[in-house]
Amino acid sequence: MHTQQSPSPSADRRLSVLARHLEPSSSTAVEGHSNHTIVGAPTSGYDGKQSVFSHIVRAPEDPILGVTVAYNKDTSPVKLNLGVGAYRTEEGKPLVLNVVRKAEQLLVNDRSRIKEYLPIVGLADFNKLSAKLILGADSPAIQENRVTTVQCLSGTGSLRVGGEFLAQHYHQRTIYIPQPTWGNHPKIFTLAGLSVKSYRYYDPATRGLHFQGLLEDLGSAPSGAIVLLHACAHNPTGVDPTKDQWEQIRRLMRSKGLLPFFDSAYQGFASGSLDIDAQSVRMFVADGGEVLVAQSYAKNMGLYGERVGALTIVCRNADVASRVESQLKLVIRPMYSSPPIHGASIVATILKDRNLYHEWTLELKAMADRIIRMRQQLFDALRAKGTPGDWSHIIKQIGMFTFTGLNKEQVAFMTKEYHIYMTSDGRISMAGLSSRTVPHLTDAIHAAVTRAR
Repeated sequence: MHTQQSPSPSADRRLSVLARHLEPSSSTAVEGHSNHTIVGAPTSGYDGKQSVFSHIVRAPEDPILGVTVAYNKDTSPVKLNLGVGAYRTEEGKPLVLNVVRKAEQLLVNDRSRIKEYLPIVGLADFNKLSAKLILGADSPAIQENRVTTVQCLSGTGSLRVGGEFLAQHYHQRTIYIPQPTWGNHPKIFTLAGLSVKSYRYYDPATRGLHFQGLLEDLGSAPSGAIVLLHACAHNPTGVDPTKDQWEQIRRLMRSKGLLPFFDSAYQGFASGSLDIDAQSVRMFVADGGEVLVAQSYAKNMGLYGERVGALTIVCRNADVASRVESQLKLVIRPMYSSPPIHGASIVATILKDRNLYHEWTLELKAMADRIIRMRQQLFDALRAKGTPGDWSHIIKQIGMFTFTGLNKEQVAFMTKEYHIYMTSDGRISMAGLSSRTVPHLTDAIHAAVTRAR
């Protein structure tokens, strides 16, 4: 006999809001058949002319996307946008990978393809191949069928679906996120129904990892708490734990029953190796414990606007994984019903074809290598110019972003005087740099750090 599961607190809240909307209002109801007088509804405004939304204040620009808005308004010929989290070529242009164009052509030429709705969980091939990409083709978790993967709307959507699932079904509703982290993380998890706290991660003094603080904060977290971890290429700092440090983090988290939730936005894009960039995730999966992973193909396949991602949950056994997937469907269905087909089809076409996959790894490594070269060029230029300070963190950090250590005043100075745009915390996108623009950025940084001396 099956007992009906009681609704979660978050579900209760949503139902009560819905009930209030459905309650009949005496002021707007028609009083019987004989009275056809139409009474002004509350939404008609005080005098019929004023908008019911006139009280709404203008929201501030997103701190990251707002950088591009400001950049676009600048008419200077030397302007430089280092705020955008998207790869640029040496010529400063967006890049569509050749392998993506080939995959799209194959899809266009396939007359048997249709545009019907996908299942709630998405494209089956895409889900299977995404799990293999992050966990490894020989992963015991996959072989034992204790993995469930659902296609989501890029990394953001994967995090949101995972957050809502945990808010409804996990006994701990607190998630610890690194300080600092991507600006969207706290908003995603708060709106998903979780309580957000932080753990120390970045040490401004060393411009490296605050490892001791990280261990202390996770050590004092309540048993069972959720912990958000950046799989590689930490955003915004570019600072990652070493393999030995990851092992210490894993042991600590497992000893306290903390639940790891990985955000993997840069697999293959950091080191140039898909396997190296997945090491942290695979260490946690190898111990047999449960793990959540949000994947994005925005960076590593350049599919930013296609919104292609996946949420993978590794469970203790196949039965649990199946039940977890059934509940993920209930999260997704009222949110966006089912995911889009085109981007996932591109990814699946590339991942399941040996030649296309190989070509992708070469293009991916070329992007990663160019970013690494930009780090070296910027470091060499600052050192050659004699810019005060130790800039070795630029080449020690990894991935798309560098946390320069520049403060808000210095960033504002560089924007005003040199037309260089970045987030106010001093984060710059190394992918937005080129050999042509490194000297301009070097001059700006040098001027910013020496002008107050």
